[in-house]
Amino acid sequence: MAPASTSGRSAETARPAVATRPRNRRQLIIDAAGRVFSERGYHKASMEEVAAGVGITAAALYRHFPNKYALFAECAHVMVDGLVAALDEVPSGAALTDVLTALTRVTVAHRASGGVYRWEARYLNREDRRRLGVKFGRLVERVDEAVQREHPLPDERLRATAALGAIGSITMHHTSIAQRRAEDLLLASALRVTATDPAAALPGAHPVELPARPVPRTRRAEILAASVPLFARDGFVNVTNGQIAEALGLTPSALYRHYPGKVDILSAACLQAAGLLAQGVERSLHEVAVPHDAVVALAETYVAYCFEYTELNSVAEAEVVGLPADLRRPLVLAQREHIAVWEQQLRLARPELDPRQARVLVHAGFGVVVEAGRRLRWQDSPDHRGAVTALVVGALGL
Repeated sequence: MAPASTSGRSAETARPAVATRPRNRRQLIIDAAGRVFSERGYHKASMEEVAAGVGITAAALYRHFPNKYALFAECAHVMVDGLVAALDEVPSGAALTDVLTALTRVTVAHRASGGVYRWEARYLNREDRRRLGVKFGRLVERVDEAVQREHPLPDERLRATAALGAIGSITMHHTSIAQRRAEDLLLASALRVTATDPAAALPGAHPVELPARPVPRTRRAEILAASVPLFARDGFVNVTNGQIAEALGLTPSALYRHYPGKVDILSAACLQAAGLLAQGVERSLHEVAVPHDAVVALAETYVAYCFEYTELNSVAEAEVVGLPADLRRPLVLAQREHIAVWEQQLRLARPELDPRQARVLVHAGFGVVVEAGRRLRWQDSPDHRGAVTALVVGALGL
């Protein structure tokens, strides 16, 4: 006969396991929701998708968050809260490298869900947007203190904001790269941004000739031109056909003679943005033979495009996730072709980079443009274009 103690253990082992709720379920929900919102956008995401990502029922999810907006608002704040917390642990007066290292680690660690605040935050209500802006302002202020200690310049926190844009860019693309390599690349890029004088003359710079702004000469083109500012201001989902028609003095039914639906107007806007940028790139690289100058030309063109076509670009960047797969496919291909041009020229200028490193840096340059442009309120001028271009070139390591 087996000893009693052994028998007791066997009986204990035979008991069915009792399911326990993970203590961090709320955080698991937020992480899953961040991924869903980042991938699909606020309006296309559903509570059922989020619940499935956590392995719970929708009813269980609603015990933690009363509705999708409440969950979305928390996701939008959680990344910035994590960055603020990381900086709170860095001693006051710490070296710039230590400050940016803390931010980079948190951002890369939350890469999959960290992009919510960049574009989707426009769907927050006014109070949540205000709170988010205050928190981001604290980040910029803390980074700028460290920047000014090491590289003092009267730049109105432009370099600090641009450095955060370089770091945050990792949340906006899917380039496969090891976490440590990503951290090292982004940290070095952000440090170069902070050491760049935005007002200094940029070697290899030359005037940019962008395609002329399209003049709407047909009713279809007029509808498109009237829709873009509305989409940029209110978000695609919040704009009605009635608003578009009212802007043109038409009846809503008249729109259907030119576009089958509102989503087709959005698709046309995104295609127009991609076409204008492609034309600008082709012109900028014409007769440019030196790789360094080619990368500078690409940076100048992209910056000029973002300042010239701010509304169109913001719609194309922010709303493409709302398109059905068949309408999104040509836009994804156009974006890949655009990035491939950058990648090729950057690797010619910096042969030590492999394709993934080059791609991450290209996106870091894009991130610089987004945040620096916002800092300048997209007020277009040669000085502003030159300053942002210099910061992009710094981010790329030329």
